[in-house]
Amino acid sequence: MVMRTKYIFVTGGVCSSLGKGLTTASIGMLLEKKGHKIAFLKLDPYLNVDPGTMSPYQHGEVYVTDDGAETDLDLGHYYRYSNAELSRVSSTTSGQIYHSVIKRERQGDYLGKTVQVIPHITDEIKERILLCAKQTEDINVCLVEIGGTVGDIESLPFLEAIRQFRNEHIGDCINVHLTYVPFLKAAGEVKTKPSQHSVQMMREIGLIPDFIVCRCEKSLSDDVKEKISLFCNVPRRAVIEEVDVELSIYEVPIKLHQQHIDSMICEKLDLLNRIIDLREWESIINTLRNPLGTLTVGIVGKYVQHQDAYKSVSESLHHSANAAGYALKIKWFEADKVLALGSVDKIIEGCDGYLIPGGFGERGWEGKIMTAKYCRENKLPYFGICLGMQVMAVEFARHVAELKEANSTEIDPYAAHPVISLLSEQREVQQKGGTMRLGAYICSLKQDSLAYKAYGKEHISERHRHRYEFNNKYLDQLERKGFIISGIWDEGQLCEIAEIKDHPWMLGVQFHPEFQSKPTRPHALFNSFTQAMIRHKKATAAAQTVKP
Repeated sequence: MVMRTKYIFVTGGVCSSLGKGLTTASIGMLLEKKGHKIAFLKLDPYLNVDPGTMSPYQHGEVYVTDDGAETDLDLGHYYRYSNAELSRVSSTTSGQIYHSVIKRERQGDYLGKTVQVIPHITDEIKERILLCAKQTEDINVCLVEIGGTVGDIESLPFLEAIRQFRNEHIGDCINVHLTYVPFLKAAGEVKTKPSQHSVQMMREIGLIPDFIVCRCEKSLSDDVKEKISLFCNVPRRAVIEEVDVELSIYEVPIKLHQQHIDSMICEKLDLLNRIIDLREWESIINTLRNPLGTLTVGIVGKYVQHQDAYKSVSESLHHSANAAGYALKIKWFEADKVLALGSVDKIIEGCDGYLIPGGFGERGWEGKIMTAKYCRENKLPYFGICLGMQVMAVEFARHVAELKEANSTEIDPYAAHPVISLLSEQREVQQKGGTMRLGAYICSLKQDSLAYKAYGKEHISERHRHRYEFNNKYLDQLERKGFIISGIWDEGQLCEIAEIKDHPWMLGVQFHPEFQSKPTRPHALFNSFTQAMIRHKKATAAAQTVKP
């Protein structure tokens, strides 16, 4: 007998930024450990078609899937915590929903009917949920996270769609409601009223939570949990606390498992409920408690005031440091202030290695160039990702190949030496959304390179999100000076990975390796970069001990 797909809807109340994505990912991971094939869907209420054209200050990181979908950063959490397949069907926005319905109306698909939010918009939402759940035949649990906060006007169509969906799939759906339980310092009390109000708003829509997950700063007393159980109409054991974690976000699934939320969900949905082993995740936390030492990495970027803009990068660094047995400290440097505050070495000194992440635009460009120069001249480990690789190429062209006016045409469209330039097929592009080189491409590696040693194989697949490329017109000139192209996209004969000869570890990639790193399986390049930082740290310490 084919088992019916089960659905877990995750909603949030009181305020945003509670960690619905982490909670959803953690529940998914626990169910996966129990032997269930899972799928994730993020429903975002904004009218943008996708976050691809949104400012990182507003939305944080744009996470890219293999098939080239630009999605919410929560899909990065889903990827890092599970083995679920993620694609275009894993992310849906109000913009996509309305665009699809209006397009159908223009084509006459509704046969002259008045097109309304109910049933047309809600029907489209339900179709997207089913599409995600049926992307492969063997998915038996689909986790659906609804962005925003209960009570927001933008979220109402999604919540109404879920109400309808539950009535159409009785016994196959549950709702996990994440809420905030504040501690009022002046009163010395924990307050449950905000949670009660958010559940009341859900009831008005026709949804009653099956589980209440309470985000809180301190552990909740039994009395508080009893009160939430009574007023929110859930069993006492279904009131789960999610206290701020001490060391890492990878504690979250362990804490949830200790409160048996995974077993209760299996009971509620009549799912296989086997005993699971979390020792691999517990070892991550144990390493954080007892590290061999601490590595310090400097990230020089444009959006460092909003660190979610580099969420996958920072997590990938933590993954590889943890795998090596080290704790990690990240120092954030605003690229546009690196030069303004004084000499580069004085501003950014004191790190074991430096990383320049992806980005767009002119702001901070020269600060990044000088950071790359500082790393090259001082033999410091340097990792350039996307824009960071382009920075590395331009810096080398200017200061080693003596092309003084080398630049990227993104920065200077009339550069005398456009070492980085726009692809010919990109020059006619007018629309910004979804028009870059996006998704997974195959890269061939040159043997005896840092990249080949890191990956241990000749062909790799990595995800991209960019418009500008290394200009092959300058390849011979730079190679003669020690610039190595160690990875190539064969089909387009484009540079994917570049290295600097006679440098311990200076490497740039045109793609985004951070999108494929997991805490239990760190990315090969981040591992290699981490090992380079460890070697540099030990060599520096050794040199200091022998000084008279």
